[in-house]
Amino acid sequence: MIYIETNSTDASYNFALEYYFTAEKQLEEDIFLFWRTKPTLMIGKYQNTLEEINQKYAQDHDIYVVRRMSGGGTIYTDMGGWQFTFIAYGDSSGIHFEEYISPLVQAMKALGVRAEFNGRNDLLVEGKKVSGNAQYKLKGNTVHHGSLLFETNIEQMVESTTVDAYKIISKSIKSIRERVTNISEHLPTPMSTEQFKNHIISYVMDGSEKQYELTKEDKLRIEEIANERFRTWESSYGANPKYTITKTGRFYGGKIVIGMDVRRGHIASAKIWGDFFGTEQAELIADLLVGCRMEREDILSKLKNHGMQEAIYGITIEDIIETITS
Repeated sequence: MIYIETNSTDASYNFALEYYFTAEKQLEEDIFLFWRTKPTLMIGKYQNTLEEINQKYAQDHDIYVVRRMSGGGTIYTDMGGWQFTFIAYGDSSGIHFEEYISPLVQAMKALGVRAEFNGRNDLLVEGKKVSGNAQYKLKGNTVHHGSLLFETNIEQMVESTTVDAYKIISKSIKSIRERVTNISEHLPTPMSTEQFKNHIISYVMDGSEKQYELTKEDKLRIEEIANERFRTWESSYGANPKYTITKTGRFYGGKIVIGMDVRRGHIASAKIWGDFFGTEQAELIADLLVGCRMEREDILSKLKNHGMQEAIYGITIEDIIETITS
């Protein structure tokens, strides 16, 4: 097995690196990667982004959103956690997790952490989740990647993935805390995130020092793939399936309900109702929403440019946008 140091905390770059060494440049042995990210929400291939994340919270807290090539659920990652990747060449059989999770389990047991595989796709410590895993196949090869909660910000993880604006966050955090945990809380002897990284790499590589250094050409091509496949708005939001969504907001001017059909991340049709008081212009808002991306700036620009600031008594354009994007 060969280890590659990505030297990047950009999830799009690292996903592109996975793709590059799976589909375009095959090394002589399987590959292992160990990396981490700035605060990021990783959306599963088949998920609807806007149903999985708190978009406004993510934007306000500079949390990056990216869609990965594997299925499974949305995960939150940050500099307090780690991601790992196995690239196995010629492994074209079905989805299978245990053989890739087992080395991580054994590595943590060597530290005195009571880790175990739950039989599906999670790694547990004392019954609580510390790792989610996913796989995809590409050109007869397998990419297995997963997360490791080490010192992850659990509160931010909860808030960024809670889409119900009326859910009580403190209760959500308590519920999550009962089901997930950070590995650092279970170490008999404290260690830093870097020390943990070095231990995992050494254990998984079984003492081997085989390492591949990225060339200038490699880096340029990986950047191209990142830009083409992972960094676009279309890849993160436009790839959403067609869906219908209803959002409700309660403000000084009353209740507003906005129903929308959304296709490839754009509003295809919209209706607005509620107990508010509106001018004649208010009837135009639903029509103006059609064609907008499901994102704050696009909607804000459209409504402001058409003079909708005072179309509804006691409910501002910002209130409408908060209702749609929260």
